[in-house]
Amino acid sequence: MTTDAITRFDADAAARGLQVEVLQRPAADSLAEAAALLGLEPGDIVKTLVVKRHDGGFLLALVPGGRSIAWKKLRTVVGVNKLSMPDAATALEASGYERGTITPIGATGDLPVYADERILGRRVALGSGRQGASAFVDADELVAAYGATVADITDEEPAR
Repeated sequence: MTTDAITRFDADAAARGLQVEVLQRPAADSLAEAAALLGLEPGDIVKTLVVKRHDGGFLLALVPGGRSIAWKKLRTVVGVNKLSMPDAATALEASGYERGTITPIGATGDLPVYADERILGRRVALGSGRQGASAFVDADELVAAYGATVADITDEEPAR
């Protein structure tokens, strides 16, 4: 994590008029534990995933906790035949953030954002561009600020 990433995050949030609260968070061993520590429901914790398009471009997918990308649904919404998850180094290069800290806020590359419809109407926690902290934001404001495409793009994760 570099100061540049924090500065980029803060500047982008301010430029878009997003009210974001960044809070330090303790480490957790599971989604349920993380949600309990943050005082949230598991679905209020949103993963920002870098997804590679078949043409070499990238997009960001906002996935609520307890769910995973439904590849067929996402391909249909994006209008492509092939999408994949890049390795960690490629995700960093595409977004400017390390895995576990990725967020649309301040991401490099002006990546299009696709949000699962289940995040709407919630205050969510997502990556803050820095390790050990979460960004809390109104999901509807986040979607509006990035012109995100909202659709059913996830499936429930199987019970472990």
